[in-house]
Amino acid sequence: MNKKTYKRVLSIAGSDPSGGAGIQADLKAFSACGCYGTTAIVAVVDENTVGVTGVHPIPVEFVKGQITSVLDDIGADAIKIGMLHSSELIRGIKETLDKYQIKDIVLDPVMVATSGDPLLQEEAIQTLKEVLIPHVRILTPNIPEAEILLERKIEHQEELPALATELGKKYGVSVLLKAGHLTDDVLIDIFYNVESDEIVELKSDRVYTSNTHGTGCTFSSAVAAYLAHDLPMNEAVKKAKEYMVNAIEKGAHYEIGKGHGPVHHFWDFWE
Repeated sequence: MNKKTYKRVLSIAGSDPSGGAGIQADLKAFSACGCYGTTAIVAVVDENTVGVTGVHPIPVEFVKGQITSVLDDIGADAIKIGMLHSSELIRGIKETLDKYQIKDIVLDPVMVATSGDPLLQEEAIQTLKEVLIPHVRILTPNIPEAEILLERKIEHQEELPALATELGKKYGVSVLLKAGHLTDDVLIDIFYNVESDEIVELKSDRVYTSNTHGTGCTFSSAVAAYLAHDLPMNEAVKKAKEYMVNAIEKGAHYEIGKGHGPVHHFWDFWE
């Protein structure tokens, strides 16, 4: 008897005990988008909806061991990479993933938490640029992260297509540049597909809510999940955007915590 198989997505990221971001958000998004999620935890983060109190790194060799254990046994159709706090960790992950032929890798270059707290060591930023970014398929920066990668300010929606293209051609990677940090009533995230050299606009009305904790983690995880379902990149990003818009809209009606609450990952399953 031939048994069915799951679409599998591995998250390599830090944990969030409040459940709205990091590994916890990734697993929720994978599940909501029809995938079996596995994890390699790179750090235990002491945080809640108000802010980050501390980061306890997992030894790099142990992180590499988690990745190897998962991929040697279960495998993965796609990988999502989140918070990577050190140069040593970035290099270790790159070396480990080089042993496997997994094309669909989505990197969310997490540098600053929603609360404004820094999550990435300064010296690790250059390592991220040189070692890891050129070897993933999709990069998903928000405005502050794109400013760090481009080393200049971004102030207007009209700039985003050219800047996403610049980032994509600089690193040889497709770029999903998210517009949420701008002030426009209509958000237009920009996806630059480096493989077809085309721009895809992803429009949505802004939802005025404080429940934005983990939006970057969730969006990038949804992209990885839809890639795992063998969708073309443009279609995977469009479906992930649709999922994200609904998660924010439905999550705006809830109150969890005293700061930035989470989105509603399972909006399509329960109210």
